[in-house]
Amino acid sequence: MQTVNIRVFDTPHDAGIYVAALAEQVIQSRPDPVLGLATGSTPIPFYDALVGLHRCGLDLSSVTTINLDEYIGLPPTHEQSYAYFMHRHLFSRTNIRPENIHIPNGMADDLVAECARYDDVIRQHPIHLQILGIGVNGHIGFNEPDDLLLSKTHVVELRPETVRSNARFFERIEDVPRRAITMGVQAILQADQIVLMAFGPEKADIIARSVLGEVRTDVPASILQLHKRVTVVLDRASAQGLFDESGRLREK
Repeated sequence: MQTVNIRVFDTPHDAGIYVAALAEQVIQSRPDPVLGLATGSTPIPFYDALVGLHRCGLDLSSVTTINLDEYIGLPPTHEQSYAYFMHRHLFSRTNIRPENIHIPNGMADDLVAECARYDDVIRQHPIHLQILGIGVNGHIGFNEPDDLLLSKTHVVELRPETVRSNARFFERIEDVPRRAITMGVQAILQADQIVLMAFGPEKADIIARSVLGEVRTDVPASILQLHKRVTVVLDRASAQGLFDESGRLREK
């Protein structure tokens, strides 16, 4: 990464407080802040901390949010849809305005048109701070490992390892959607600032490959090395592959 900041915390809770502080800086420094948001278990400590800041006086009414992705075939009322997730963990707990919330429509009749519509949203609202998680296979958003990473919003077939990983949120693995709409890598890389979050020992190997390895399309998160301002926020378990016995960052 051109300018890599690695921050390692004892707990995801502590990490979430740090990321919320970064978001607060962006929110208070701009009249029209735009946050790119992620879902899954990893960013929940960040959302909890941001809600805490809001309850202490941080006004979020000027914030625009743009989510990375959404399952195809799940309505917003479905408990495992990302629209439902965002409402539960952030939107219902703050004063972010509904008209400023943007999430792909996984129920759209014309998915090609929906992808084009979402790219228009992103063009109209350049992202100031993009929050990312990372899949065990290195995906960011739902940009899965492939021979080619697509730049624009697109429909993606989820890899088996992604389906298996997400099955913990569903009653049965058969209930996990096999397709999703995801923001492309171009929009992610065009954000002013990116925060990549990862927790747990199962993320240690892919974090090491993404941060220290070559830029490869079969490790999508490695493309973040091309960005000028990335902060990698970890707990000690997910960071264990980055440092040698003396505590120094390993070389590529």
